[in-house]
Amino acid sequence: MKRHLNHVLKTHFNIKYFLLIASICLLSCKAQKPESSTVGEQIDGLTLIEHQNFTNIDSFETRVIRDTKTLGKFYKQINKTRKPGLPVPVVDFSKEMLILVCLGEQHGEKTTVLSKLKETDQEMLIAIEVHNVSKEEMSIQPIYFPFYLYKMPLVDKTVVFQKIEE
Repeated sequence: MKRHLNHVLKTHFNIKYFLLIASICLLSCKAQKPESSTVGEQIDGLTLIEHQNFTNIDSFETRVIRDTKTLGKFYKQINKTRKPGLPVPVVDFSKEMLILVCLGEQHGEKTTVLSKLKETDQEMLIAIEVHNVSKEEMSIQPIYFPFYLYKMPLVDKTVVFQKIEE
């Protein structure tokens, strides 16, 4: 009986210490905190459908694409310097539209977060936040020319963009 009681007490203390250490690790872990908060509110139905870090577009540019012809022109421009070229995504433009964000020349890898700042009957103001992927400072950073292509439900409004850097 005494042996069984000692075993139970040892197991109880081991579980207690394990839970204490696990809770300290979870509460102090930086990965539990959200990486970035958006400036505006979330855009319903916004989905990233394409992201590439190497393009031939060397300046910041945003576009709303509402038809297949415009999308084809963009991919034709991108595929001039790619072998094999990127396939053109299939989009139902009667229900959806695309938002294209080209960041131009970037030193180090970046990511974007889109959020809705303001919406009226005539226009929608979208914030484009640009964040560094790596928090480490490097003396030599690779140069990227990224683009991001987002899909969202079709809106019959003028879309205005505002770039926000960290």
